[in-house]
Amino acid sequence: MTPSDILLTGQVAIVTGGANGIGEGIALALARFGADVVIGDLDQAKGEAVAQAIRTLGRRALLVPTDCTDTQQVQRLVDLAVEHFQRVDILVNNVGGTRQVKFMDQGERSWRKHIDLNLVSMLAATQAAARVMIAGGRGGTLINIASSEGLRAAPGYAVYAACKAGMISFTRTLALELSEHRIRVFALAPDMLLTPGLQPFYDAATPAQAAARDRYIPLGRLGSVEEIGGVAVFLASPMASYLTGITLSVDGGTIASSGWSRAEDNSWALFH
Repeated sequence: MTPSDILLTGQVAIVTGGANGIGEGIALALARFGADVVIGDLDQAKGEAVAQAIRTLGRRALLVPTDCTDTQQVQRLVDLAVEHFQRVDILVNNVGGTRQVKFMDQGERSWRKHIDLNLVSMLAATQAAARVMIAGGRGGTLINIASSEGLRAAPGYAVYAACKAGMISFTRTLALELSEHRIRVFALAPDMLLTPGLQPFYDAATPAQAAARDRYIPLGRLGSVEEIGGVAVFLASPMASYLTGITLSVDGGTIASSGWSRAEDNSWALFH
């Protein structure tokens, strides 16, 4: 291998929800390493700003206004990517979301909204993009943005966590089904990241809560969307050519800690 094996030059990526937060970070990272990027997002103003930033990096970019819970709009997103760039090599299924509510207080409308947003959007985009990859015969990379909540209990987020657990299981199974086509499939499971959506939550924390949070994260700080982007670049590149079907916890070590936290003297204790 050589340093150039991390580059994505000539590849075309689709990033759902690429206008903000994790999606924006991944879209920009893929572009910095050579990929042209198609953004599927309902936030047209922010999406176009990200597309323009990608063009400033010397890469091609296209914003397709897309409601990713609508399977026909998702198909149109992929069709337009092919129409403009003639190929699809990378798909990042980033669209998702939730709100805190106890399961017994949650109604069917909310269940279905969670499933459409977190699972149906992924299934539709994956099938449409994988068909293009198979027809192209060059292989490809599918990256599903899951969550630490798919790997542990998540009180107040039961349906969301179930969707993310389903995404992780889907990743493993699809990796086997698509291996004959040299399409590699991954999931990323972030935890506490500094994103615009979570900023108000962090801002509302008391000093004691912020200190407890930093003790909870083994690396002692919040993660950034750029760090998620770096992992996505690696997985999409030839550097990861012998990996598939895995979920990477890009979480500063929180899944590994599983109840352990760091004391002021840097010792570790359970439930400190």
